[in-house]
Amino acid sequence: MKNKEIPYKIYLEEKDMPTAWYNVRADMKNKPAPLLNPGTHQPMKAEELAGVFCDELIKQELDNDTAYFEIPEEIRNFYRMYRPSPLIHATFLEKKLGTPAKIFYKFEGNNTSGSHKLNSAIAQAYYAKKQGLRGVTTETGAGQWGTALSMACSYFGLDCKVFMVKCSYEQKPFRREVMRTYGASVTPSPSMETEVGKRILAAHPGTTGSLGCAISEAVEKAVTTEGYRYVLGSVLNQVLLHQSIIGLETKIALDKYGVKPDIIIGCAGGGSNLGGLISPFMGEKLRGEADYRFIAVEPASCPSFTRGVYAYDFCDTGMVCPLAKMYTLGSDFIPSPNHAGGLRYHGMSSILSQLYDDGLMEAVSVKQTDVFRAAEQFARVEGILPAPESSHAIRVAIDEALKCKETGEEKTIVFGLTGTGYFDMVAYEKFHDGKMDDYIPTDEELQVYRDKLPKID
Repeated sequence: MKNKEIPYKIYLEEKDMPTAWYNVRADMKNKPAPLLNPGTHQPMKAEELAGVFCDELIKQELDNDTAYFEIPEEIRNFYRMYRPSPLIHATFLEKKLGTPAKIFYKFEGNNTSGSHKLNSAIAQAYYAKKQGLRGVTTETGAGQWGTALSMACSYFGLDCKVFMVKCSYEQKPFRREVMRTYGASVTPSPSMETEVGKRILAAHPGTTGSLGCAISEAVEKAVTTEGYRYVLGSVLNQVLLHQSIIGLETKIALDKYGVKPDIIIGCAGGGSNLGGLISPFMGEKLRGEADYRFIAVEPASCPSFTRGVYAYDFCDTGMVCPLAKMYTLGSDFIPSPNHAGGLRYHGMSSILSQLYDDGLMEAVSVKQTDVFRAAEQFARVEGILPAPESSHAIRVAIDEALKCKETGEEKTIVFGLTGTGYFDMVAYEKFHDGKMDDYIPTDEELQVYRDKLPKID
């Protein structure tokens, strides 16, 4: 790798910030399968989605052909509060590992929400306000998306109703309080506030909840409350579009110093961070301009890619949302109440699912205690306490760097540090006290959920 001297932190200037989001679908030969109406099994039309999503976001969701969407000036103005975000050359980690590999990470935790989620939250809140809506509803797992959306809604003067997965609501009270500080109302899910919540509680008494449950409640609340729409922090095409600013900035920073990555790694729950990070690089691969190795990292307790099936499934546990073709464990799957944070969704982005099925990217699953060992190792040398989600990517980045140590290869590794872990101290406490386990579902358990997948002709 020949390049000029690289600083520890690569800061872009404000003028370098992208002015358009990149839509990787435009370069995909095999487009993601369309959302289906659960009643007719026909592709969803814009008018059918209008009661759930904001109008402009529906256009972005369904557009497979437009390569670039201009970022409105009001959104760019908000982005300037914390963007461009730094790309960091992990020299301290390299030295600790004794590896010839070069390691870089894109740090998205330099805002109050603590994560990359704000990139899409501010966009979705902007379009809701532009449409004249009163407020929005959503779900949140680890709480990063709910925090980001509460900030965005506060900025635009919108009401914000958050259904937070019950185990996270109990494990992360401070995250909940940040949302309330920004004016959001927060309800542990499943709850008795919605009809679907009541049904889920009746079927699963004492459940700790899941993102699928919380999505069902948020959608019901939106469609039954005048002047509200539902917004989602991951999985959807529109979210990966907004998050492409991560990868675009990463590429600009690397190009500035003549660095071409060999391996690009991201944690994978629903796909927002991973999709955003790899999009412009994947575009080059799809167009035949360059080649990269992409690795999605997911928790062994919720292994959608590595043990799921590629099929149409409901996006939510209550089965009130459209059907999406994706790698899924089954919409009824309730993951263990562990500390994988936001990586506890039963399915995966349709875009990433198609790319994975086409063999354009890899996926690995990692155990919880291995993830926290990597998080601790990283924190001690790089000075940032990483979120549990991000630490999945750190785990595999370290593993790949150690492989380079064995072979002597000088590969360049880039991973996404999606956010900080300062609201995740209960998880770190359990790890340090030896009270964290490595629950992995059995094939028999997963088969029960596979057997319930919708039958699509």
